[in-house]
Amino acid sequence: MDELHRAAAEGGAYRWCLGFTGATLACTVLATFAFSAGAAPAWGPLPRAVGAAFAVDELSAPLLPLVALLHFLTALATARTKMARFSFASMLVGEGVRLAVFACVAPWPLIGLAVVATVPAAFELRDRRKPTRVYAVHMTAFVALLAGGWALAANVPGARGVAGAMLLGAVLVRSGTVPFHLWVADLCENGSFGNALLYLTPLTGAYLAVRLVLPIAPGWVLTGLGVVSLATALYAAGMATVQTDARRFFAFLFLSHAALILVGMELHTVIGLTGALALWMSVVLSLGGLGLTLRALEARLGRLSLTEYRGLYEHSPSQAVCFLLTGLASVGFPGTMGFVATEMLVDGVVEASPAVCAVMVLAGALNGIAILRAYLILFTGRRYVSTVSLSITGRERFAVLTLAALILLGGLVPQPSVASRHKAAEAILRARAR
Repeated sequence: MDELHRAAAEGGAYRWCLGFTGATLACTVLATFAFSAGAAPAWGPLPRAVGAAFAVDELSAPLLPLVALLHFLTALATARTKMARFSFASMLVGEGVRLAVFACVAPWPLIGLAVVATVPAAFELRDRRKPTRVYAVHMTAFVALLAGGWALAANVPGARGVAGAMLLGAVLVRSGTVPFHLWVADLCENGSFGNALLYLTPLTGAYLAVRLVLPIAPGWVLTGLGVVSLATALYAAGMATVQTDARRFFAFLFLSHAALILVGMELHTVIGLTGALALWMSVVLSLGGLGLTLRALEARLGRLSLTEYRGLYEHSPSQAVCFLLTGLASVGFPGTMGFVATEMLVDGVVEASPAVCAVMVLAGALNGIAILRAYLILFTGRRYVSTVSLSITGRERFAVLTLAALILLGGLVPQPSVASRHKAAEAILRARAR
């Protein structure tokens, strides 16, 4: 009877979570359409001071539905074997805070929300009886640098350089750049993979860089951002090619892509920044789909090792196709959403420095090698014999195919997303000029 009650409670939590995330996705899509149509958002009964802190603008308009879609599909694709260990309540709290972060335009409320967003992961690690020290140390440094840097920028006009450097440090910690990358792999290994995926892939660090660093930081701070991010992109790409654990492989793949986006933000050209913003959207979709595919495999096989061939293609060809498609889309394979974004980013970088462009291309090549290596190990080789079905379920198939369809649609019809990111890049550069 206890098991029946537990199964009923898990099923009820799953349905409620799915309903809330679906309703949230619908609201964010409507808000984006309203912004595209030129309608001003109505914040209802919110006080004027609170409502003024939130807005849908050129930067956040496409990001809000992407974040909501990722949460909805993660909830939808949660297998029954993972429901007992996956906290739907924590996921809903995290979604609310993350959407508030991406809709916030006022500095201090944004900083407060960014701080609050770090809390659910800490509680999850504690509840799972996993080490929290690495995560706590990094997030404490992030909070101190973020709050201290903006306090200095807002109250000491002559300390713009120091304030920009502190804010840059906060962004580097939150984005997991070297040497502040340890917490990312630690969170992926010790936390639930679903919540780690949702915490990482929206790229909150990049959003903080646009809102807080780019408008006030002097040129040398942005140069430092580019140098550190470029080194991280190459280092993480190299590490991804030699990982023996699937979660660590995903962590380093994420770190490399996040760093490449930050490299593009250091550029002072419209085309380079447009490419970085477009790549941001592509990475959310592609790495989100790749993470969901790995999560579906884990639900059947447990923790995935990349030390021996598994030959899973015959059991689940749909998962194999989605893994390869989303992985290659993240490195800009032709016909996918990431192709145009990567091309624009490379064009912008090569104008600034051919040497930097060469390093970026090398990092992208290493990421592609890492993805193909993981695919071959997981889905090819010796035939895997199982007494139970390993095929993908209908809910999981819908989740990964939805992301795959968006990736292909964005590659075949790139004009709307590129035009949107171009307007956002122009707005960011105008704000910096002011």
